Amino acid sequence: MAVNFLLPDSADAFRVATWGEIEPYYQELAARSLDESTVEQWLTDWSQLDSLVSEASTLAYFAYTCNTADAEAEAAQLRFGSEIEPKMAQQAAGLQKRLVDLGYDRPGLRTTVERFRNQIELFRDENVPLVSELSKLETEWSKVNGAMTVDWDGEQKTPPQLLPYLESPDRAVRERAFKLRAQPYLEQRGVLAGIFDQMLAARQQVGHNAGFANYRDFVHREKNRFDYTPDDCMRFHEAVEETMRPATTRILERRKQEMRVGELRPWDITVDPHGRAPLRPFSDVREFIERTSDVVAHVDPDFRGYINTMAAAGMLDLENRKGKAPGGYSATLNDRKMPLIFMNAVGIDDDVKTMLHESGHAFHGFEASKLPLIFQRHPGSEMAEVASMSMELLTSPYISAEQGGYYSDDDARRSIRELLEGVILFFPHCASVDAFQHWIYTDEAGADADARDQKWLEVRRRFESDVIEWSGLDRERIARWYQQPHFFANPFYYIEYGIAQLGALQVWRNSMSDSVNAVRNYRGALALGATERLPDLYGAAGARLIFDSAGMQELTSVVEEQLDKLYN
Repeated sequence: MAVNFLLPDSADAFRVATWGEIEPYYQELAARSLDESTVEQWLTDWSQLDSLVSEASTLAYFAYTCNTADAEAEAAQLRFGSEIEPKMAQQAAGLQKRLVDLGYDRPGLRTTVERFRNQIELFRDENVPLVSELSKLETEWSKVNGAMTVDWDGEQKTPPQLLPYLESPDRAVRERAFKLRAQPYLEQRGVLAGIFDQMLAARQQVGHNAGFANYRDFVHREKNRFDYTPDDCMRFHEAVEETMRPATTRILERRKQEMRVGELRPWDITVDPHGRAPLRPFSDVREFIERTSDVVAHVDPDFRGYINTMAAAGMLDLENRKGKAPGGYSATLNDRKMPLIFMNAVGIDDDVKTMLHESGHAFHGFEASKLPLIFQRHPGSEMAEVASMSMELLTSPYISAEQGGYYSDDDARRSIRELLEGVILFFPHCASVDAFQHWIYTDEAGADADARDQKWLEVRRRFESDVIEWSGLDRERIARWYQQPHFFANPFYYIEYGIAQLGALQVWRNSMSDSVNAVRNYRGALALGATERLPDLYGAAGARLIFDSAGMQELTSVVEEQLDKLYN
């Protein structure tokens, strides 16, 4: 007998909905008769319901991060984050169990069922209010960050708006900007540390409730990391220390010689080593979008259409302004199957890298949205970041104005050099962030704010090159971890960047010998969504998972060979 399951036509119907208005749809799915003859329609209905509610939630988050001073947007974000989404997770656990208990199995959904089985094992009712509490704390953290400003010659600027001054040829200006950018985080250190204390306690309790010794072990499972372990993460840290730290030393020694300075200070890292004016890739956001559209079209013509579709729909919020949340992200509106991009552009070369990075995520969203069920579309971050980081590298040959891009030929070479150097320089930071989190959640001292600050300094000294002189700057160095959104909003979401960067480097290496096939494989891997295990997704993209020094060294050599060509 057919079941009457009439969903709204769009996510707009749930925009102001309460959980009481959404819950009956989930209750109907929980009560509906389920067997081999009805399971496909049941999955389709569940997928569509999740798509509508998640889209309304994503739009609420987008609106709030675009303006953290908007009380109405804050209330909507809190309603979804602290009321609706935790209750959805509770309902999902029951629905997942129904499918797993049915013994349902078919190609294209096996990884979904594997994930469902894992989430069932982890779910605890007593964690629902803790997840709600964490959402409120994240909103509080975003509000603190969004309100931060500093005085620059009588003008109020946000910390990201100081980034262009770190590219100034005037060393005194760079030093001033570097120290001033850390100032609001130092002033708010007590507030931020207090918020983190509460987050840490709640997260550890989540892990304990699920039967784990700590949140680290819980979240590793919760992120469906079936194909590598915390011990593999430790191997990754050791490989970075052994391989990437010496590579960063070579890059920084060259910079020090080019700049002809006795000491290389942290405000000397992003400036042009030859004292040339900073790269200015665009004058306004409209131009930025047009040039990005032209650049990505060289990789694949369909990518131009994807950028233009988002722009026409108002799904690109790119410029920095007061009240805007920090960072950048792309998210997919699951009902209309359209991604959006949020970032804080201030007119510097890093904005190009961020835009191309988030565009890669968006292209992943477009490709995977062709799969019929929402459960099939979203792989782990390890693959999602291959999509984004590969796009930074695949577009690099096309960023000159001659190709419709952002720069003259000389400036394009500068940008590519900074990109490739940045790839290597990133790994010590990636390892620092991940190793720091492992310590916080597995050592009792992680609950002490002062101990955290000192441990951060210790971790940085382990992975960062000694070429950079940090004397007298411990406070500014400590401020760096308070600037990192992932510690607060996405714990343990960072090792994925390192794993994925190694995957992206393999895609890029392949493109240098056969660009057509490399891009075809890249798109094919994105289109698989979450229908295959992680090693198979990497294999489809022409890559493999790497945690060892030998694998890192091979790819580091490729990057350094290309850098030698640019240097010369």
